[in-house]
Amino acid sequence: MKQICLVLLAFFSIPALADDVMLADTMKALDTAVFDSFNHCQNPQELDKHASFFAADVEFYHDNGGVTWDRDSMITNTKNNACGHYTRKLVEGSFNVHSIKDFGAITEGVHIFCQNKTNQCEGKADFVMVWRKVDEKWQITRVLSYGHQENK
Repeated sequence: MKQICLVLLAFFSIPALADDVMLADTMKALDTAVFDSFNHCQNPQELDKHASFFAADVEFYHDNGGVTWDRDSMITNTKNNACGHYTRKLVEGSFNVHSIKDFGAITEGVHIFCQNKTNQCEGKADFVMVWRKVDEKWQITRVLSYGHQENK
């Protein structure tokens, strides 16, 4: 009986594992795309592309910068303070994905920010993003960027 239970458990777990891997791959690709557009946002088309990843009512919580309550304000802040000045790099091995039943996913990790003028990567922070999937389109609804510190 124990062997049958193990076989059934393995049988039903395989699709779940495949779904987890597919979700992780999807979210990693989205994270890469969001920050590729961020890293090139001095180009207006890339800034528009970057904005398209966020819901209109996105909430962005930044421990040093405060809170923005909508995409337009967040993108204005990005344009004025980050575009052309900083690039973001994901810390290898820090990216995690958690599904949210009937909604989407949470991504989390650690990223560093490098100054474009000096190529110095002095800033480091944790992040969490809540993604909503509607009609096969993923959008970020909440962002937390916190624990900013020196990148040692």
